[in-house]
Amino acid sequence: MADDIVAALADHQIINPFPIQSLAIPLALKDHDLIGQARTGTGKTMGFTVPILQKIDAPGDGRPQALVVVPTRELAVQVTRDIEMAGKRREVRVLTVYGGRAYEPQLEALKRGVDVVVGTPGRLLDLAGQRAVDLSAVKVLVLDEADKMLDLGFLPDVERIVALVPQKRQTMLFSATMPGPVITLARRYLEHPTHVRAESADASATVPTTSQFVFRTHQMDKPEVLARVLQAEDRGLVMIFTRYKRQADRIAADLNERGFAAAAVHGDLGQGAREQALRAFRSGKIDVLVATDVAARGIDIAGVTHVVNYECPENEDAYLHRIGRTGRAGETGTAVTFVDWEDGYRWGMINKALDLPFPEPEETYSTSAHLFTELEIPTTVTGRLPRAKRTREGLDAEEIEDLGETGRRKPAGASTSGDRPRERSRSRGRAAGTGERAAGPPKTAKPAQTTKTAQATKATQTTKTEGGETAAPRRRRRRTRGGASADSSANPSSPNTSTPPA
Repeated sequence: MADDIVAALADHQIINPFPIQSLAIPLALKDHDLIGQARTGTGKTMGFTVPILQKIDAPGDGRPQALVVVPTRELAVQVTRDIEMAGKRREVRVLTVYGGRAYEPQLEALKRGVDVVVGTPGRLLDLAGQRAVDLSAVKVLVLDEADKMLDLGFLPDVERIVALVPQKRQTMLFSATMPGPVITLARRYLEHPTHVRAESADASATVPTTSQFVFRTHQMDKPEVLARVLQAEDRGLVMIFTRYKRQADRIAADLNERGFAAAAVHGDLGQGAREQALRAFRSGKIDVLVATDVAARGIDIAGVTHVVNYECPENEDAYLHRIGRTGRAGETGTAVTFVDWEDGYRWGMINKALDLPFPEPEETYSTSAHLFTELEIPTTVTGRLPRAKRTREGLDAEEIEDLGETGRRKPAGASTSGDRPRERSRSRGRAAGTGERAAGPPKTAKPAQTTKTAQATKATQTTKTEGGETAAPRRRRRRTRGGASADSSANPSSPNTSTPPA
């Protein structure tokens, strides 16, 4: 390994490699295609970062020499940060590309020239379609979190991206889990790959330094249980995972009302708001981050001591990636999972697949003694954080960055296209601010008519001559009495008389 890379890593107290790094880096430096598999939080990213930095020319001719494809925006930012950290003593130009940000800064960076591109499939293909990014000089292709990309339906996009890079290249694929579809992908695009697995086949899929607790909780009591979990002894930063976006917002709002400094991160938020929350979380302005699975991959933040699954995850992979946000890089962590009564079968499948010792989670309420004992929660705490402990600045202390986001929703109160037609239709019917009809050509008064007379009049008001010119309106029909017509002029006071036909 190059001395400048070693020195840059030592500046961040990264000295002893993890098993996946010890196995993957030597093979990658010898140009082998490889499949890297290790538990989340054990240093897979650095397993391909170091080989990339040693293989590229920095600075190069401006065309990307390495391409890292990732499934989520947050992971793209994390990988970019790691590459910049390890390559700090080299003139390496790294560009992150993903949707939700303005195109212009990315286009300008590509024009100036980059050495490494880290991006999500959609935006990479957009830029390639505009011929803004030239991938013909790529030496190293990395597919990170490949299983997640397949879960999100990115396989067609990945195939199109692979077709854009040179056939003669080095390809590395990394993931915490290796299901059948990922193996198929590797066989298709990797040439004689070496499968590197950092653990033995019978090793636990979970990180040993993470303590796990599973409680059967009632939906109505969860907020109270959660508030007590957040007051455990020596609790640092906490990530709470939930299934739905609106639920993330509700939980964050409820925690803020109880005195905790919390914020939500999910797919309905603009990228600026998502990055604002993550920056506030990293800097400690907030200490509770409520997220959907969008944040379960790639978020590597020091100081996360607790992870809470607000409800049972969908499957064992989701469980592993969620609790993998704590207990990273050899640190200790605590993972707490709430299981509803209706989620018993799903949790049973997860428990069996991961060989966990929680087949029947213990029924737990906010007043249960074992909750306080197992999680080291003081018995004096309540469902609200004492004012003396409300020391965090909060989300508002972190400024939101204007990213020139694409597809942003209009601010509240702005008129929409659906509003304008309604306004126009009202203005045609009534004059603004009055109960009168809008001004228009004067209309002549009509004599009082019954409904049947009005319908007959509308049907026979105008005719056209053979030449196409409009003829004079026909004489209106009047109701007759007893089969005989009456002369309205003879008895003008009678409403039921009319002029006899000539």
